Amino acid sequence: MRALPSSAVTHWHRTADVVIVGCGGAGACAAIEAARGGARTLVLERAGGGGGTTALSTGVCYLGGGTRVQRACGFDDSVADMTDYVRLAAGHGCDDERIRLFCEGSVEHFEWLCALGVEFKDAYEPEKTTHPFGEEGLHMSGNEAVHPFAERARPVPRGHKPRHPGEAGAYLMRQLIAAVEASGAEILCDCRATRLVRDDGGRVVGVLARLDGADIAIGAERGVVLCAGGFIMNDDLLAKHAPQLLRCNYKAGCPGDDGSGILLGAGAGGEAINMAEGLVLNAYYPPGKHAKGILVDANGHRFINEDAYIGRASDAMLNKADGRAWLIVDNELWGKTQVPHRLAAVEETFSELEASLGMPAGELVHTIETYNRHAARAEDPLFHKSAEYLRPLQTPPYAALDCTTTGSIYGALTLGGLSTAPTGEVLDAGGTSIPGLYAAGRNAAGICREGRTYASGLSIADATFFGRVAGRRAALSR
Repeated sequence: MRALPSSAVTHWHRTADVVIVGCGGAGACAAIEAARGGARTLVLERAGGGGGTTALSTGVCYLGGGTRVQRACGFDDSVADMTDYVRLAAGHGCDDERIRLFCEGSVEHFEWLCALGVEFKDAYEPEKTTHPFGEEGLHMSGNEAVHPFAERARPVPRGHKPRHPGEAGAYLMRQLIAAVEASGAEILCDCRATRLVRDDGGRVVGVLARLDGADIAIGAERGVVLCAGGFIMNDDLLAKHAPQLLRCNYKAGCPGDDGSGILLGAGAGGEAINMAEGLVLNAYYPPGKHAKGILVDANGHRFINEDAYIGRASDAMLNKADGRAWLIVDNELWGKTQVPHRLAAVEETFSELEASLGMPAGELVHTIETYNRHAARAEDPLFHKSAEYLRPLQTPPYAALDCTTTGSIYGALTLGGLSTAPTGEVLDAGGTSIPGLYAAGRNAAGICREGRTYASGLSIADATFFGRVAGRRAALSR
């Protein structure tokens, strides 16, 4: 997908000030801000309508610093506290300036979404869950209250879910697309970008695209913003960059998440970074009481504090337990999970359970006896699970929920993408911006660089916030 020289373009079929590739959360927000900035804005969407992966998601946005919902629910948050935690959630290699801009602008971004018609209910969901299943607008969506994060940043809930029962991604995108249309930006559907165009000075000045079976050239007088998603649907790219994600059996994305936007940017000189990282999700909770059980590997040993956010726990299941993990619960704790987990074994004693799972004799029994002894004193010296989730397993029968890669659902998405400045410009390997080229959402390596530290809502918040930033920046470019 090497960029085409502009001298090879004999005719521009369309022109706009700003051309945006993709109409998911990032692309929609980029379009709204570019149009509001006075730019003639054209969005190219390869599918029959906008939405992207955001429309398939829970809709949770990670926002804080003192939003209306946080205050109404009795939680005191500050930019400083949010910054402390987001820096931890972002993981190694994070961009401090990007985090600063995001945290300082979080309340304004919440209010911007509300002004577009996105509703958030002033209600808190205390249950440990992937997202509220009712209309509650706030929940603890990551590792805020979990060791070692809780010792390094004051725990505050920041997962904001739009007011819609169940998953709210489609609702969120309906509001965003309506705002795109109201802004005056045009969305051109069933139009797939295939190549960028650069002039002799290296500036990106347009896009080649496929529309109605024909190749067309679209000029971009101020800039192109790439918002075309990640690469979880591209097995070749996964094998090259993130082969561990190929062990997961559910791709958390839409067909457009094939890496094409990243490849477009790379073809114009952009550097792709963080490509080995991804988020892994095996939802062994809700019910939240499952965090009172223990996760064990094939040797019957614990390997993580079970109250961890499922992204952190699932990463450990895949990489520490080599994809062979079971959640051990007693009769009082067992409940049907959100995503069904089969019962690998049910027995009256720990030794029988151990034998049914084919574990080394005595290992699971020793693990549970040790855990129970400490849990009775509200202690977990090995993994520091919080006291709220510590209780001995002592009510038979005992069950093992299958959390293996072969017996349960492992979702995955990618976290790598183009290197960008915090203001959206795509950067080359030397850190120099490529004139006229911007990226946001999963096309960019954004706030979160590690799946094991991720918090739910960071992807949508990142995409929508920095989509806005890139759209504004492109509209101002000359």
